[in-house]
Parts: sequence; structure tokens; C-alpha cells
Amino acid sequence: MSYVENLHRDYGDFKIDIDRWEILDQGVTVLWGPSGSGKTSVFRILLGLEECPGMKWSFQGVDLAKLKTPDKRLGVVFQTLDLFPHMTAEENILFAARARKVDSRKVASRMKELNEVMQMEGFLQRKASVLSGGEKQRVAIARAIVGEPRLLLLDEPFSALDQELREESRKLLKRVIEVEKIPALLVTHDHRDVEVLANKVSKIRNGQLQS
Repeated sequence: MSYVENLHRDYGDFKIDIDRWEILDQGVTVLWGPSGSGKTSVFRILLGLEECPGMKWSFQGVDLAKLKTPDKRLGVVFQTLDLFPHMTAEENILFAARARKVDSRKVASRMKELNEVMQMEGFLQRKASVLSGGEKQRVAIARAIVGEPRLLLLDEPFSALDQELREESRKLLKRVIEVEKIPALLVTHDHRDVEVLANKVSKIRNGQLQS
């Protein structure tokens, strides 16, 4: 287990108030709740994009809360995917590997594995700006994984896709996580994400976890 403690943040008109939270170190932990429940705020705090003095995040003997964002080694997929539009799909993925200083031989092997699992061969050399929604999502997931992250964090990653693509993408993500054996935290408001992907569900409402 990964343990988050003292996650408290006062926004004035809204508070995040979580004393202790357990995140699986295998499989998928889903943080589920309606819009405005505090999911994205929790996501940003965990990433280190917002300050949260006093918070601890113990993962395999390391307090991730004390580390700077790059040193946390978290693979991240944002709702907006945030690919570089002028780069090809492959360049987007390799950029992340270089930023994490992954050994070039490992990168080549990793790219081959990811390409096989996510079937990206047909669009790796195309610019991100012309990729379909499903293709962009595959690239974003591959980019998050190629840097050998401790955990994979995903914020509403299927929300921009149509219903058919969402279902396909859920199955793909489940397979990737099983093959790569990387624990994941998925933030969502969609019950179907919970049904397909969750090994554990943490419900949040008004900034507090619900038992």
C-alpha cells in the first residue's frame, strides 16, 4: 500500500480534508466523485502542482511529498492529454524518456513493448496535431509509462472520447497496466470506469473521503 496522510488544503470556499488514504501499490485505485467534489485538487496536490504543507505520501519507504515534482517519478495523463502538436507521436514519447534520463537501450526496448501492446505502428510518425482522439490517448499513456514511473496518475483520461472509443480505451489501459505492472490512480466521475478498471474505489464528496 501507499499511504497519504494529512492531505488538508483550504481554498476559502472549499476544503480538502483527508487524514489518511490508502492507495494500492498494485492494480488501479479509483478516486471517484461528482464534479466539484475535490478530485482534481487532490490530483494536483499529489503531483506537487499545489502546496500542501504537512502532507506525507509514503510509497515503498519514500516520502513522495518531500520530493520535487520531477523527482517523484510519476507518470501522468491529464484530461487534456497535452501532447506537443508539432512533434510526431514517437517524438512525444521519446521526449518524456529523455526528460527522465532513461537509458537509450532501455528506451528502444520499452518503445517496442509499448508499440506492440498499444498498436501504435500505424501512426508513430504522424504529427500529434493530426492524430485522432483515440490515437492521442494511446500516445499520452505511452509517454507517461516510458519514463519508468513509480505510479501512473490519470485525470479523467477518457472524457474527450465518444462512447465507443471510451470502452476500447478502458480495455487498452487495463491491459497496459497489467502488462507493465505499474500501480495506477485514476480520477473519474464515470461509473463505467469504476466497473471496468477499479481494484479499489475511494469515493470523495465535498473534499472528504466517504467510507
